[in-house]
Amino acid sequence: MTVTAARAPYASDPDLSRGRLHSEPASPTRNAFRRDCDRIIHATAFRRLAYKTQVFVFHEGDHYRTRLTHTLEVQQIARSIARALGLDEDLAEALALAHDLGHPPFGHAGERALDQCLTTFGGFDHNAQTLRVVTGLERRYAEFDGLNLAWETLEGLVKHNGPLTERSGQTIGRYRVRGVPQPIADYNRQQDLQLWSFASAEAQAAAIADDIAYDAHDIDDGLRAELFGIEDIAVLPIAGEILTDLRARYPRLELTRLTHELVRRLIARLIEDVIAESRRRLAALAPRSVEEVRNGTQPAVGFSAAMAKTDAAIKSFL
Repeated sequence: MTVTAARAPYASDPDLSRGRLHSEPASPTRNAFRRDCDRIIHATAFRRLAYKTQVFVFHEGDHYRTRLTHTLEVQQIARSIARALGLDEDLAEALALAHDLGHPPFGHAGERALDQCLTTFGGFDHNAQTLRVVTGLERRYAEFDGLNLAWETLEGLVKHNGPLTERSGQTIGRYRVRGVPQPIADYNRQQDLQLWSFASAEAQAAAIADDIAYDAHDIDDGLRAELFGIEDIAVLPIAGEILTDLRARYPRLELTRLTHELVRRLIARLIEDVIAESRRRLAALAPRSVEEVRNGTQPAVGFSAAMAKTDAAIKSFL
């Protein structure tokens, strides 16, 4: 049974994009969001993801994820969710492809080190660095710096973790103490990204896809590296249930296949939960446009309450 949905009225429409900071002629063969995907894939920063740590440094083995392989896995999950919810797949893909461009090498340890070095300058924020990459640091085009991505793509990158401020401009969440990172504040004066609102449903799908890929694939990498054993997984919600079922069905299955079956079934459970919960939220909100999604009081795409607890437990374990 297919889960493909008809295009939803709240899906982002590339023909109605708010445009780019620098005006360009339209492409005769690609819409605005497809064009953004292509620009991101061809960017220097995208190629550099191959050498950046997800959990293990890239030369420790080709079985472990790098930022690049993680990004491709997020892309696949984001498209699956977008397709099921009737969203624009190209925008979801563009956001998945670009979401980690601002991460430094050495994983979160590298980010913490940079944050300490830059304390007097407001610290380091990888979402702000992603914005810097795609709006300035990439220097490929004759008429502008950056990739000159569509407003909807930039909005989704900046709001990867949700709104940054209240409508009044008061910062919220992780930005309450330090304020809006300077690169975001500076760019926002040129092109208002509405930091107080939620991003599009496509951006929310890409963000939750990042969580799903992290949960499942860091389990895979951790087992391969023997940082923990399969018995440690047995106590985790959902993952433990899947493992019990697999052992009952395939009592002689070798560890490699057992791990793969565990990971792929966990991904499926997480995706199915997001689709079901998001359909419930969207039915309750009944948005007639992408603007009504942005103006909602909660994300339109996300885990159910029960699965959110599972997600938190897995992340705490990892």
